[in-house]
Amino acid sequence: MKVVILAGGFGTRISEESHLKPKPMVEIGGKPILWHIMKEYSYYGFHDFIICAGYKQHIIKEWFADYYLYNSDITIDFRNDGKLTVHNNIAEPWSVTIIDTGLNTMTGGRIKRIQPYVGDEPFMMTYGDGVSDINMSELLEFHKKHGKIATLTAVHVEQRFGVLEIDHSDETVRAFREKTEVDGSRINAGYMVLEPGIFDYIEGDDTVFEKETISRLVSDGELDAYRHDGFWQCMDTKREKDQLESMIASNRAPWMVWQNH
Repeated sequence: MKVVILAGGFGTRISEESHLKPKPMVEIGGKPILWHIMKEYSYYGFHDFIICAGYKQHIIKEWFADYYLYNSDITIDFRNDGKLTVHNNIAEPWSVTIIDTGLNTMTGGRIKRIQPYVGDEPFMMTYGDGVSDINMSELLEFHKKHGKIATLTAVHVEQRFGVLEIDHSDETVRAFREKTEVDGSRINAGYMVLEPGIFDYIEGDDTVFEKETISRLVSDGELDAYRHDGFWQCMDTKREKDQLESMIASNRAPWMVWQNH
């Protein structure tokens, strides 16, 4: 099953670094947060990635093209036409497809653009700026069991995002709205499983997935919520980046399941 990661936005709220690189390429623990997200999925056996790039997309392409250089010892023999030898090469079991989905394309439009690369199969999707200790295998089983077009992960955090109202009887999302000051509801944390029918809910480049698409899914009763009570953290600000860095430095980074088990 393919994993689609949205990595094309401007990241204006963490502008200290995102004016130089795409937000998913901002590093925590010496690696881009995008790499951390991919390691999470790979731990559960999901190795095929489609990166929806946009803003400064060449940086993402160059980083993966030079992955061996970044992660291995090398010898460059200038006496032999610059022959490059890679030592103790650190390989990942990944296939990474990086698609330029446009500079100003909205989130729904980015997903629509990678339809040819996904094909007529269900796929996972998340945002390139948040990490979690979600059990991906359990998330997928939940999705299959409930049989809806879309399943998203719902978490409790300090409210800053769109709020979900979830039917406790069958986990169907009954409403999606902007948060209020007194909200204590769960929010959309990404980490979705989507059926190919999702593309029928996206009109084009100007479609905002979190507004038009999710609202239509809710109206049709085709959106379920997987409740996650463990760790989830997005990296919208310098403060949140520093929090994640601190967790790694103190060896208490719950999302790093590939090291914690």
